[in-house]
Amino acid sequence: MRKLKRLTLGALLAFLLVSCQSYKKVPYLQDTAFVNDTEQSVHQTGVKVMPKDLLTIAVSCSTPELAAPFNLVNSGTDTPQQYLVDNQGNINFPVLGEIHVGGLTKLEIENLIIDKLKVYLKEAPLVTVRIVNYRISVLGEVNKPGSFVVSNEKINLLEALAMAGDLTIYGMRDNVKLIRTGQDNKQEIITMDLNKAETVLSPYYQLQQNDIIYVTPNKTKAKNSDVGTSTGLWFSGVSILVSIANLLITILR
Repeated sequence: MRKLKRLTLGALLAFLLVSCQSYKKVPYLQDTAFVNDTEQSVHQTGVKVMPKDLLTIAVSCSTPELAAPFNLVNSGTDTPQQYLVDNQGNINFPVLGEIHVGGLTKLEIENLIIDKLKVYLKEAPLVTVRIVNYRISVLGEVNKPGSFVVSNEKINLLEALAMAGDLTIYGMRDNVKLIRTGQDNKQEIITMDLNKAETVLSPYYQLQQNDIIYVTPNKTKAKNSDVGTSTGLWFSGVSILVSIANLLITILR
């Protein structure tokens, strides 16, 4: 009887230990005290324009007629002209011609165009630059995977996951991959641990346009997938054998 009690107690302790260990992998941003006690210096320079970005550039001044040549619109729709950044980081802007904008922030581009327009306008114009194809993609173990357009051109990792409906129960919080394409078109893959509060201090926490987030499935999901595949193959095999048996019975009659 004592031996049975010991075995029961041991099994209970093992279950509790496994449960506690599993729970530690669920909550986001643990140990926030570490982050609160860490001296932070956040310096955001703004989103930098990259090849394949689509820009809209609006020029305005007190005399609209003077700004009109710099504000092209698409015929039939009256929507602002969009400028595609080529692989060299250039755009072709009306009157001014080719302008190199790759690697520059929107503010830097605005100041660059204002400086170039001094030759054509008596007053300093107002120039507004927007990235119209700013989007991020979220894949893997999330409830609503897909690509999402970010209208305000600013989003962090947790906000992106929220747009995708958060992680499923099979998503690994400590193994979230961020795939980013740099200015040189080279890709890098960064592993993010959402269990750690220090993740918010990472330079990769703030996302850039065209970032891809992939949430890795845990072992339970992988095993379930294997079971489903094996079961499907087993049923297929049985179906083939049954068909062959029926054919042989028909032939031998």
